[in-house]
Parts: sequence; C-alpha cells; structure tokens
Amino acid sequence: MAEVKELIKPEIKEDVSTLPPCGIDGAVSGSVAVLEALIAEDVETIFGYPGGAIMPIYDALYDYDAKLNHILVRHEQGGIHAAQGFARASGRTGVVFATSGPGATNLVTGLADAMIDSTPLVCITGQVFAHLLGTDAFQETDVINITTPVTKWNYQVTDANEISSVLAKAFYIAGSGRPGPVLIDITKNAQLQLFDYKGYTKCTHIRSYRPKPIVRKEYVEEAAKLINEAKKPFVIFGQGIILGKAEKEFAAFIEKGNLPAAWTIMGMSAIPTHHPLGVGMLGMHGNYGPNVLTNDCDVLIAVGMRFDDRVTGRLDKYAKQAKVIHLDIDPSEIDKNVKATVPVWGDCKETLPMLTALLNKKDNSEWLQKFADHAKEEAATCITPELNPTSDELTMGEVIKTLNELTGGNAIIVTDVGQHQMVACRYAKYNNSKSNVTSGGLGTMGFALPAAIGAKFGAPDKTVVAIIGDGGIQMTIQELGTIMQTGVDVKIMILNNQFLGMVRQWQELFMEKRYSFTNIQSPDFVKVAEAYGIAGKKISGRPGLKDAVKTMVDHKGSYLLEVMVGKENNVFPMVPQGCSVSEIRLK
Repeated sequence: MAEVKELIKPEIKEDVSTLPPCGIDGAVSGSVAVLEALIAEDVETIFGYPGGAIMPIYDALYDYDAKLNHILVRHEQGGIHAAQGFARASGRTGVVFATSGPGATNLVTGLADAMIDSTPLVCITGQVFAHLLGTDAFQETDVINITTPVTKWNYQVTDANEISSVLAKAFYIAGSGRPGPVLIDITKNAQLQLFDYKGYTKCTHIRSYRPKPIVRKEYVEEAAKLINEAKKPFVIFGQGIILGKAEKEFAAFIEKGNLPAAWTIMGMSAIPTHHPLGVGMLGMHGNYGPNVLTNDCDVLIAVGMRFDDRVTGRLDKYAKQAKVIHLDIDPSEIDKNVKATVPVWGDCKETLPMLTALLNKKDNSEWLQKFADHAKEEAATCITPELNPTSDELTMGEVIKTLNELTGGNAIIVTDVGQHQMVACRYAKYNNSKSNVTSGGLGTMGFALPAAIGAKFGAPDKTVVAIIGDGGIQMTIQELGTIMQTGVDVKIMILNNQFLGMVRQWQELFMEKRYSFTNIQSPDFVKVAEAYGIAGKKISGRPGLKDAVKTMVDHKGSYLLEVMVGKENNVFPMVPQGCSVSEIRLK
C-alpha cells in the first residue's frame, strides 16, 4: 500500500478543499473549469453517472446544485439517450457525464445513434491519471480510439490549462454545421490540477473547419430552372429542416411552388402532418403514394436528407427517370448514394429562401391528384383495417389514433424501435416541429424510455409520451428509477404483442414463419412500475381503450399504460429488402 500511495501522491499537489469560490479569475481546479464552461454555454441540465475517474468533477458539482441540474440515470446508455432526447426536443446541445472504462464504453451505442441522426451532444468522460495511461490501470480504456468512428470530434485532456478552450471547441463543433456528438476525455490529474483560470471564451471559429459550405448562387439558379420546368416535381425532406431551424422557410418554398412533399422518419414534424402539401412518409413502411411516385416524378428535390437505404430501396432502380436536386449542409452527402443533377450546398435556412425567390407559382393539381388517388387506395387496403379493425384484437394503429384524439397532435412522441415505431410514425399527428423523437439511422432498441425522460427536461411544458414495445422497454427499464428519483412527468405506453414484432414479421413473410427466438416473455409491467412509485394500468380490450389513454394523458406525474395488442399483426405497406420503392406491398 505504501508504494501505491507514493505513486499517486505527486498527482495531488493541492488540497481541493481550499479552492477559491467558483467563476472568478485565479487558481481553480480543472473540475471547476469544466463546470464554469457548462454555465458559460448556457447548460442547465446534465445527465450522468459518477465513478472513480470522474469523481473530482462530481465533487465540484456538489457546490453547483443551484446552477446545474444533474440527473442521475441508472445506466450510462440511459444517460446518453436522455441527452439525445433533450437535444431533439429542445434544439440545444445535450450534455453527459460518465466515468472511465465501462462508464465510457457504455456511451458508445448512444454516440453511434447520435452520430448517424446528427444529434448535438457533448460527452465528458473521466479518465485515469495521465501517468497511468497505457498501463491497463483499473477501469482504463482507450476511449479516444474506441469512439473515433462514432463522434464528430473527440479529444483527451491531460492538462487543466486546456479544459476551457477544448470545451469551447467541443460545444462549437457539436452544435454547428451538421450537428453531432463530441466526446472529451479528461484525466483525473487534470480534473484535480490547480491552474490560473482566466475565464471562458466561446468558440466561433476553428481553422480548417467550415461548418457551412459556401452557397453557389449559380447552382440555386439551376435548381430553380429545373423546378420551374418540371411537370411532376416532388420534394422529399429530412431532419435537416429541423436542425437548420428552417421550418418556415421550407413551408414557404413548397407553398409557392405548390410542391408535394414527403418526409423521412427523421423529417417528420418539420411541417404539420395535416399540411395540404404533405403527402406522407417515405421508406420501407412509408405511405404508398410517396414511394411509388418517386419513380414517376421528373424532378426530385431532396432537402436535408441523406438517401438512406430504408428510403431508397434498390439504388439501381431508384428515381432513374428524374433529375435530382439535393440541398444539404454536409457536402459529403452529395452524390454519396444518389447522383445529383444539381447540388445545392449550404444551410437550408439560407438556400431555401434563395430558391423560393426564383420559383414560379404553379398549379400542379393533376400531379397532386395522383398522390391523393394512391392515398385512397392505401386507405382502403391498409389504413382503415388498422385504424378501425373489425376483429376483437386491438391494433397498434387504433391505439395511436386514440392518442391523437386526446393529445390533439400537440404531444412530443418518443418511439423505440420496431413495429410500434413504424405504426406510430405512420399514424401519429403532429402540429409542431421537434415533436417526433425516434432512433432513425441506428435503430436502437431501448432508446425511448431514457430519451423521453430527456425530452421532458428539454421541453417541460409539453406532454411527452413514450411509445415502446415489450422488447425495447426491457432493455432500459431500469430508467424507471430515474423517473422515481426526479419526479419527471413522462407517459409510458407499452404496446405488448408478446413478440419481438418486427423481426417476427420478417420471419413470417420471408422465413416461412420460423419464429426463432422472437417470442418474448415479460414481467407484469404495471407491478414493476408500481415498485418504482409510478401509477399504471393494463388493458386488453377495446371498450376500455379511450378511458385508459385519457387517464394516462390526464394523470399528474408519470404513468405507465400497458396495452395488449394482436400478436401477429403486420405493418403495411412494406418495401421488401432488395426491392424497388415502386414494388411496395400493400398487403
């Protein structure tokens, strides 16, 4: 033990209990500098879980409880998903604390999720003392190399003098341009180290980093010319509209050109779902018309979306007849999957008004009618049986329909991953932007419960409803403890079909009903919630559905409603994997 004490003694040069008051010039610890940086960046809420390597920051946080609200989660993955939900609902950067080793590696799934869904996060991890790096010390992992593929930027701090400038860069990089997650790993000696603190200056520029590409006016003019000449123009849009805060600019664009517009799963809520030019959702389980008519339009205008494979289906059969205009802030997305006839680089909040100014007002009524005709066909085949079933079994769709009636389209709906996610995205109604929070690109089961907690902290005046499957809820069910401790008001709706439903659907349709390990048993969710001090109810019949949902929505405080739905109901339409979007199946 004497040798161990001698080993760590040189690293602790000052008694941290003698530090001066926070937020002033003079000698402060690296930990205080971290917290002062957060305050300077207008951070109010942190999600985290303490541990040995980040303990100095938590010790400093003890004196900051009046300025910073720390939410103790039950697992680091829950912490980062909560920060994602916070960011998505508020439009601000989410912040996460975690310790070294397993604490840091437990963030990786959330980092990957945030990276692919362009969610701004600053994750601060503790690390072992600098002199122990590379020695396989207790709870040491090479978090920088582990997280490099799933972060927009990461950096390891070993000297407290770097903390303020590095965190300023972190917030700037995370929130500018195409947003994304940043991870800053701070060694324990840097957290304890006293240094001459000179205050905090926000970062507004980094050499060689250009968050917004220069807009080329000639490309905007070429795009406008194509749209004005088009007989069947079609707009498809993604989350770039929401991230760019360009909802009004986008609505003005489609309204002037009278352009039909379809959303990706991440773009949903950028315009109200009842907008007359909104023709539905794209993708594998999207609406019939937008998918089929992608291969019929003559000009395809993509705004703030990345042509994900779930949207395009087979690329060699995707919109080959159309001239493609692609507006995106990230030049790497242009021509990545679909070749653009005209690329329009730049922030859509800037490029859309430029484009709108050059548009001619057009009728397009015959073209719009094609979408309406396909919508009628889809309604008769898929939508009416889902929303107004004749069987005794409840469908997920009718549950979402009931929720719409009681929330009026004004709730933030957070979905997990699976059949319930696709049904919710197909049928949920939204009046306001930033109301659809889901794991789009990575498809992370377990996302919804912690993300809903974060969303409520990010938008406290909104009703937040987490819609989760019986599989996904069990991946992060421990976050009920976070609800219990914080008292946060989250409505939890479990749609229980006693299966891992999406995988089961594929097994039914493409693997001859060989249901291999998709039949899942679950606990009594209402009793589990009760153990955490959360009220709840379970229903399995149609007569009590509306009253049960109303009770959930009106309840003061968190509430869990478990709804037993049909075991083998499928989500249609569906574009089978390896097929063209025009090969979408209605049944």
